[in-house]
Amino acid sequence: MTAMKPYSLDLREKILRAYDEHRGSQRALAALFGVSHAFVEKLLQRRRTMGTIAPRPHAGGRKPSCDAMAQEVVRQVLREQADATLEELCARLGQLRGLWVSVPTMSRLLTRLGLPRKKSRSTPPNKTPHGFSRRARLTGRRSPRSTPDG
Repeated sequence: MTAMKPYSLDLREKILRAYDEHRGSQRALAALFGVSHAFVEKLLQRRRTMGTIAPRPHAGGRKPSCDAMAQEVVRQVLREQADATLEELCARLGQLRGLWVSVPTMSRLLTRLGLPRKKSRSTPPNKTPHGFSRRARLTGRRSPRSTPDG
């Protein structure tokens, strides 16, 4: 997933120039320049209150819930028990570090650490078939050729 980039300073200046020249309402200018009405409102308010129209710097985003120590705990657990499930890893991290994370968070952490999620070769294969057989799809349906009329 890529982060959205701020609108360019050039676009911001064009919007404000058009507004100052009374070339349309805020909504009309938003439609003309392909931005939201809220963006035009906030741009005008920012110019009024702060005297600048430059985009604000990125706030940094959310901090990761697993620090370096938690990552090392996960690595150690996987060294000891290579075929641990995501649920087991979450539980062990909670027991050892007091940090309780969800299964999707643990999956993302393993991806970030470059650790595989393959099960050991001793795990029995899944009993659920991966595809459909032709016979299974036709069960319960009558083909047009098998009608009594035909």
